[in-house]
Amino acid sequence: MFMPTPGPMQPGAMPLQQKATSLIGRPVGISMRNGTGASGILCSVQGGEVYVLQYLYQSQFATFHYPFNQIADIIPFPACR
Repeated sequence: MFMPTPGPMQPGAMPLQQKATSLIGRPVGISMRNGTGASGILCSVQGGEVYVLQYLYQSQFATFHYPFNQIADIIPFPACR
């Protein structure tokens, strides 16, 4: 099922699912369409969703999944300086 992006795509911009696939294994920030966000390691892309490993507290981590139709953008973390 095709989910349109909000507004016209920028020249050279890749579709969100393709962008997500290229970022597997990297730390990312996820901007949600409702204005919230999430960050963590992008683990996989399957079934129209991204799976992200997020830190909870102490030594606990959990994998959360977000459907593409709720995501506005996925941005890789910048390098440390």
